[in-house]
Amino acid sequence: MLKQLYGFSPAGAENSGRMRTVVLLCMALFVITLAVYIPVGNHEFINYDDDFYVVANPHVASGITGKNIAWAFTTMHQSNWHPITWLSHMADAQFYGMAPRGHHLTNVFIHAASTLLLFLLLLRITGAVWQSSFVAALFALHPLHVESVAWVAERKDILSAFFWFLTLLFYSEYAAQRKKSLYLLTLITFVLGLMSKPMLVTLPVIMLLIDFWPLDRYRHEEQEQGLRQLLPRVITVVKEKIPFFACTLLSSVITIYAQGKGGAISNLETVSFWVRIENALISYVKYITKALWPVDLGVLYPIQFSFPLWQVIGALLVLLLFSVIAVMSGRRHPYLPVGWFWFLVALLPVIGLIQVGAQSMADRYTYIPLTGLFILVAWGVPDLIKGLQYRVGILALLGGAVIAASAALTWQQLGYWRDSVALYRHTLQVTSGNCIIHYNLGNAFLNKEKPEEAIPEFREAIRINPNFAVAYRNLGLALYKKGNLDAAIYELEKALRINPGDADAHRNVGLVYLKKGFLDPAIRSYQAALRINPDLADAHRNLGIALFSKGNLQAAVSELQAALRLNPNDSRTNNILNEIKAFRRSQGENPK
Repeated sequence: MLKQLYGFSPAGAENSGRMRTVVLLCMALFVITLAVYIPVGNHEFINYDDDFYVVANPHVASGITGKNIAWAFTTMHQSNWHPITWLSHMADAQFYGMAPRGHHLTNVFIHAASTLLLFLLLLRITGAVWQSSFVAALFALHPLHVESVAWVAERKDILSAFFWFLTLLFYSEYAAQRKKSLYLLTLITFVLGLMSKPMLVTLPVIMLLIDFWPLDRYRHEEQEQGLRQLLPRVITVVKEKIPFFACTLLSSVITIYAQGKGGAISNLETVSFWVRIENALISYVKYITKALWPVDLGVLYPIQFSFPLWQVIGALLVLLLFSVIAVMSGRRHPYLPVGWFWFLVALLPVIGLIQVGAQSMADRYTYIPLTGLFILVAWGVPDLIKGLQYRVGILALLGGAVIAASAALTWQQLGYWRDSVALYRHTLQVTSGNCIIHYNLGNAFLNKEKPEEAIPEFREAIRINPNFAVAYRNLGLALYKKGNLDAAIYELEKALRINPGDADAHRNVGLVYLKKGFLDPAIRSYQAALRINPDLADAHRNLGIALFSKGNLQAAVSELQAALRLNPNDSRTNNILNEIKAFRRSQGENPK
């Protein structure tokens, strides 16, 4: 198969040796990727989206069923439509259960598979074994990619990259053979990628870039038939992409609808248009800087609302200068515009012009775009030192040093992802004003039943953002667990003043009043919570307990039965129901 794909003839020692080299490089890339990333098998789930995607998601936890498959294709949960991603999480739950090890290792294996696809793709379209392997090794081992691989909730990222490279591989075969079956395979894998994560919306543009180099589909026509034939050829290759652009448009509409419906998109009052432009320009340059010097990496970089003018102008000039150089060098060094614009275009959906979330940028956003810069370096550096004595040895040493340094930094960065506390503490060391990470760290301590450590984190989150309603809510819960009930009610009431529709805050108020023995306010709080969200099983249970304590046995039983319908395995609710039945028997009643 490899011989047919990569043009190796059946005979000849040279081709046989090349084939062995390719096979050995594939094995080396796969083994090195697994060796570096294998520690994630011992990592925990992170309490940042892993709960919504896997741990606390009943559709995922119950595995692959007809009902769950239908849910995957119809839900906008987490402000996205990505059914293939949901199905992959369900498959993990089906095979591994809810232990994090299997979920993490699936990410690693998909990442390793994408590394091989990238290597085979570049080898197929360029024929350059060593440049292709260098780009693949950087993709496998660059520290900026740790976030995508080590974070279970980012399965969508690595799945979309897998289909991105597979789509381009099929496309390169179609460009060579012009078979309709290959075109159809290209379109199918593209759609599967969009259904994993809409990051693939820019892929049709990347296909047009590789038509220029290395597929040479424009210049080939120009050289053989003259310049006047170039325009029809360009029109032909663009027309090929019309179904892809149509899918891109549909995916973009669905994504914007899903993110808008889920409240993930910030409006212009929250993040102004000019702040978005400034942040986008500066983020592009920061991504380049982090690609070259990948240190101080965090899980969230908070958005800034003002930037020094010199930084904005400087970033704009850098991007314009690089773009002009890439275009002007395109005839002699066609990899320059392809690599550079691959990076710019692939980042465009996540650069912040449509602001989703509270981050200014994110390491995971570089997972596919950095490949463009890797291509630029892999082909540009050999050209730069062309004619230099010992050129091959210098390139081997430089390449080996870069790959070794990347592997070492990736190994170090993986250590921060071992659990939520380690990840957030490191992120707080490398960022400032990060209220969300202080809040998440507080939640991590709360989950470990350490309210005394959670309280200062919630207070710091509130200091940074005084309108952070959920931080007040969870601060109240931490104070409750610490036994400071009056202070807990004070903070929970602040949360409800900011967001009266927070069902969890109403529930927590009820929890505190029930602990204090104030049954009437506890009942009112639980009823308010259930009016907002009727699916809170513990609110039904605790409301049942309060009603039982008030002597309203019939209403108590009704609430406890509602709790059991939502959570049939709750032994505490079953025990309370049995107590009520025993009590009613002692009163001479005949409970059913």
